[in-house]
Amino acid sequence: MDKKNTGNVSGSPSLTGGKQEYTITVYAENQVGLLVRIAIIFSRRKINIESINSSPSEIESISRFTIVIHETVDVVKKVARQIEKQVEVLKVYFNTNDEIVWQELAMYKVSTDQIAEKVQVERLLREYGARAVVIRKDYTVFETSGHREETDRLISFLSPYGLIEFVRSARVAIIKASHGFHDKLKEFEEAEPGEEAVENEYLNKQEEVFTM
Repeated sequence: MDKKNTGNVSGSPSLTGGKQEYTITVYAENQVGLLVRIAIIFSRRKINIESINSSPSEIESISRFTIVIHETVDVVKKVARQIEKQVEVLKVYFNTNDEIVWQELAMYKVSTDQIAEKVQVERLLREYGARAVVIRKDYTVFETSGHREETDRLISFLSPYGLIEFVRSARVAIIKASHGFHDKLKEFEEAEPGEEAVENEYLNKQEEVFTM
């Protein structure tokens, strides 16, 4: 797919104030080296990436990168525009947390003996929306999803009972006001339709051409 004229980067209206959490959504052809080049854009500006996720999007062959940073809106706008200049990138959006629906997945490994003896497991699962995905004699693995503060609460709860291991995924997010990228892609095609294939007039005259 050729690079289209994407126009202005889409995001929140310009706000005054300090830093806050932003989620940057990038639609792009997932070519080798693109993620590295995007990461370099942040490192050159000395911006710490809180979370980064790559996944398929609603459009076949188009990937969706979800990047979380803590910055001012002016910095986010500049970074988003720079990302959108990459050849493979089709569109970049940036949003505040109240403009998206987002979740993170977390998993916790705990001592089965500790958790069984000292904790009412059913209450634990109900209160924190967790579920047991592995139960062994030596350990149990719980899984839950939610916002960062929600998964952090379960860490605090389990730590006194032998929290052996913890891992949390990168953020996944859906933009509340988005109608999906299909409509935007149609706009690109209407603005810059691909050239029609033209039959090669010499295709059936190979012998004549190559013996001239």
